[in-house]
Amino acid sequence: MVAPAALHDERLTAPRSWWLIAAGIGVACALMLFPFGPLPLLCGLVGGGALAAVCVSSYGSVRVRVVADSLIAGDARIPVSALGEAEALDAAQARAWRTYKADTRAHMVLRGYVPTAVRVEVTDPQDPTPYVYLSTRHPQRLVEALASARESAVPQDSSGRSCD
Repeated sequence: MVAPAALHDERLTAPRSWWLIAAGIGVACALMLFPFGPLPLLCGLVGGGALAAVCVSSYGSVRVRVVADSLIAGDARIPVSALGEAEALDAAQARAWRTYKADTRAHMVLRGYVPTAVRVEVTDPQDPTPYVYLSTRHPQRLVEALASARESAVPQDSSGRSCD
């Protein structure tokens, strides 16, 4: 079985500066072990740097995808039929929605190093989540992908009209 093509697929990778910080942590670990000799120094450099790199990589590996009839945001998989309108947020609006406008019940896939976002209303009456906040570098593309997925998920009769 072939997997359906993604309408939107984005990995929220960590910025390059974080990788420099990971390398700096490796150097710091090496310096802590310097008094014990060259072998512990090398182990500290490799081990500390590798551990920091794994942490940066795992934090930056979250994906936001729209596939077939679902929005996949991190570990959450939400059918587009349970979603309402999507709103692209610029940097100022995104900052507002992740600070003083935020609702504690909202599902947030938040990465502070990504300045823009999309806010999607949740219309499922069984779900107490009011909206989904998604950090994204391409908010307009994500909004368009959600609209396209919602249109293709609407059941149609034989004449091509929606059955709503």
